[in-house]
Amino acid sequence: MKKYIFIFYILFSFFNVFAEESHYKNLSKIEMDVLRNDKVIGYSNYFFKHNKDTMIVENFTKFDVEIFNVKIFSINSKSKEIYEKNKLISFESTTLQNNKKKFVKLNYDKKKNKFIINGSSYNGEANLNNIIGNWWNSKILESKTQISPLSGSIKKQTTRLVNKDEIEFKGKKIKLFQFKLKSTENLPDDKKLDFDIWLDPNKGMIYKVRYNRLGSWEYRMKNYQ
Repeated sequence: MKKYIFIFYILFSFFNVFAEESHYKNLSKIEMDVLRNDKVIGYSNYFFKHNKDTMIVENFTKFDVEIFNVKIFSINSKSKEIYEKNKLISFESTTLQNNKKKFVKLNYDKKKNKFIINGSSYNGEANLNNIIGNWWNSKILESKTQISPLSGSIKKQTTRLVNKDEIEFKGKKIKLFQFKLKSTENLPDDKKLDFDIWLDPNKGMIYKVRYNRLGSWEYRMKNYQ
């Protein structure tokens, strides 16, 4: 079993590098449905703009959870990532979560060779190995830490390949690798990372993310181009 996982992890790394160099440069958008208990309650959509060596990724996420027509949880968020030669140079987001404002402003400091973060949950420096925790970027499966796109907090994580799977997408069967991403530090239950992530290794694209927190949640690929 360990040999099986090691072989597929090597294949995943190879395909992911290929995807970064080719597929991301050809993307114009990724649309994902947000589901709770198998019901679509909103969306998380990414839009890509390319200009020579620069890539800009904008995200718009919005969903509401209602019980007996009473809103109990809501997210309304927008963000912008800017990359130059595949390196993150800035990230900015604003979020309204249950009428509470959250934010992140991240910039690359060339002199320090570090990220400088000003966020609603963290202010300080971060090394360049950190990945913004957005679901368009499959490099999140390779990183040991991620930066919250809502608040700027930094969380340690581990990722392992647990299964191969197959889904139907637009009438076609697609083979996916299923990964488990979890926190490696002692955090409150509502802060812990605990995700199942399904990746197409040929394109380096995440098709589905699932987690449980006051219900079963999914971010599910709806469309891309």
